[in-house]
Amino acid sequence: MQRFVGMRRFIIATATALLAVAAASGTAGAASQPTPANPYEGARVYVNPEWSAKALTEPGGDRVAHQPTAIWLDSIAAVHGDTGAMGLAAHLDQAVVQAAGEPMVVQVVLYNLPGRNCGRMASDGELGASDLPRYKAEFVDPIAAILARPAYAGLRIVTVVEPDSLPNLVTSTGWRYGATLLCDTMLANRGYVDGIGYALAALGALPNVFNYLDVSHHGVIGWEDNLAPTVSLLVQAAQASGSTTAAVRGFVTNTANYSALREPFIPMVYPYRYSRWVDWNQFNDEVTFAGFAAGIGFLVDTSRNGWGGPARPVAPSTSMDPNVFVDESRIDRRVTKGNYCNQAGAGLGERPTAAPAEGIHAYAWIKPPGESDGASIPIPGAAAFDRMCDPTFTGPPRGSSTHTGALAGAPPFGAWFPAQFQQLMQNAYPPL
Repeated sequence: MQRFVGMRRFIIATATALLAVAAASGTAGAASQPTPANPYEGARVYVNPEWSAKALTEPGGDRVAHQPTAIWLDSIAAVHGDTGAMGLAAHLDQAVVQAAGEPMVVQVVLYNLPGRNCGRMASDGELGASDLPRYKAEFVDPIAAILARPAYAGLRIVTVVEPDSLPNLVTSTGWRYGATLLCDTMLANRGYVDGIGYALAALGALPNVFNYLDVSHHGVIGWEDNLAPTVSLLVQAAQASGSTTAAVRGFVTNTANYSALREPFIPMVYPYRYSRWVDWNQFNDEVTFAGFAAGIGFLVDTSRNGWGGPARPVAPSTSMDPNVFVDESRIDRRVTKGNYCNQAGAGLGERPTAAPAEGIHAYAWIKPPGESDGASIPIPGAAAFDRMCDPTFTGPPRGSSTHTGALAGAPPFGAWFPAQFQQLMQNAYPPL
């Protein structure tokens, strides 16, 4: 117990120190003018017209097509719109129109590190392990140049910086089950740390940019032996490549994932904390997890963590078996917390909301609902096949022999997946 308390104190103290400068100054990076501590307060959030149009093509999609979702920059071409979709400048032009002179938040995800997402093949990127110079010059620099245009000075730009990257360096390296050679390489060559530091420095120098570092979710780094080294990497990245902690506004959790906001029916005490589902994790939901660093603002992606519908528990189980009690009581209906690809039974979560709970800057739909996590079968010419997206596969995470819980018929990463979108609406919680 003393070790647990001591570790928790270390984590809180280290994470709090990470943003102490930014919190005290009330500014982002080298900003010369004051900016709000929580950029979402008093502002509307940009509705991506491309996602909205897809939602409107689906029966019932008009119920959510007006919701704001993030812009994903997952390639060099995506920055400029060379993919046939809107580029960053086109989105910002549209955001200025939507703002109509009022405060407007635009959410932008940077997702193109060299050796990207080394633990998951479905969303590996275009840049190799040694392509850090290209990442800086061809990806980050053009983004910063566009955001710096005077026409966009009135927008509040929230950046979600490189989802899953730093946590992967903890959970997918060295002796750990599921470690990859690429993750070991990216840890050794500092490609993730230096790349993220460069992005934080370049974007944090702009007075209207608010950087949020991704911390995965409680079901990946909630164990103390994962959380402490992850926080250490966050601090390193925030101080790398010319960045300082003042360039970081907060953390974002549950990006493109499914972890429930709250698990109201499961006490985090013996014997339930030691059940198969909780597995000794010191956290069991995202709201509690977001409190690991007091005084630091969090964003929580609620785009797919509603878990509504007839399978949603409405009261605690009456079973005396701890494993049965937890399985019958939990909101999150995945087979394991490590399952991440197109999860069957998932639903839309809380609608995007500013300042919904203490310490949380916003619930946000960072992952656009209806966009696939990866193909369920190998597709020639598409990204490498990730078996965690195959509903027939049994295997990891964490060395167990469990089903992936993935939906069949899924297209490649980022492609529109109508069946998933319909399921998300059907199982939305709160209901639509």
